[in-house]
Amino acid sequence: MKRMHRRVPTAVGLAVLALGASCSLEETLEELKVKVIRRQAEEGDADAQAHLGVRYRTGWGVTQNNEKAVAWARKAAEQGHAVAQLNLGIAYANGQGVPENDAEAETWVRKAAEQGLARAQRRLGSMYESGDGLPENHGEAVKWFRKAAEQGDSRAQHNLGFMYDRGAGVAEDDAEAVKWYRKAAEQGFAASQGNLGFMYFRGTGVPKDDAKAVKWFRKGAEQGDANAQGNLGLMHIMGRGALETDAEALMWLRKAAEQGIPAGQAGLGFMYQRGRGVPQDYVQAYAWYNLSAAQGGEMAAKYKDKLRQRMTAEQVAEAQKLSTELFERIKQSE
Repeated sequence: MKRMHRRVPTAVGLAVLALGASCSLEETLEELKVKVIRRQAEEGDADAQAHLGVRYRTGWGVTQNNEKAVAWARKAAEQGHAVAQLNLGIAYANGQGVPENDAEAETWVRKAAEQGLARAQRRLGSMYESGDGLPENHGEAVKWFRKAAEQGDSRAQHNLGFMYDRGAGVAEDDAEAVKWYRKAAEQGFAASQGNLGFMYFRGTGVPKDDAKAVKWFRKGAEQGDANAQGNLGLMHIMGRGALETDAEALMWLRKAAEQGIPAGQAGLGFMYQRGRGVPQDYVQAYAWYNLSAAQGGEMAAKYKDKLRQRMTAEQVAEAQKLSTELFERIKQSE
């Protein structure tokens, strides 16, 4: 029978009042809450044990301590508490408070997933997708992503859409990809907003529609999704689905480029080469083209080779140096 879990002890407020007379005036309400939760945890309440584990893991109201976090999570997990099982599995996966152990990580994550915890189902799917702690198995990844997605987990919906998009573990199906991207996008998941925009841009799974592409690119971009930022910048360069605006193009392309997105780097190089929104600067243009080309950007490689013919040897050397500096800056910011 599936165990139902209460939210962290609803009796805390009353218990705090009951303890109030015996507590010093210096004690804060948070300290009193911790006392109540600890007492309940020591009496064997699984919800309290799980909650105390989270507090020790995050340092919320107590001194952060991974070992104590694991100890309390384990007590709750062994009573069948799904969230605690997931947290214990994550601790084993990351080696936090316990030695890293893929088999233990799988055991506890799977226990939580089999109880229907969407976050655990999604994590188990990710483990199968990446082969992280489990043999890579895209069919199993799809199975677990679907279970979580059908419960409304936006990240799982995105992941399931991506599996349909690339035909991994399931037959490639653009309409299904759009369906799941849209579900996640409408919940505000930025990566799905960007991907849904790209589906409208390409006209795959939906009729081609530049205005809708821009709409979704913008939603993702404004939440910080680097791919959406790069694509939105490119739409502004081309004047597709939006007014052709160099200032907007430059802003979004720079944001994407500085996060290492090849399309953003190529677009920013183009802006510097043509002097659109910035003073024309071949050194800057070459440096950004070079970064994009190093990541497989074919158009950037072609533009870089053509631009090189217009540059002096000193300019090329300066651009190469700048490219290295930009690469190191981007790497440090990751």
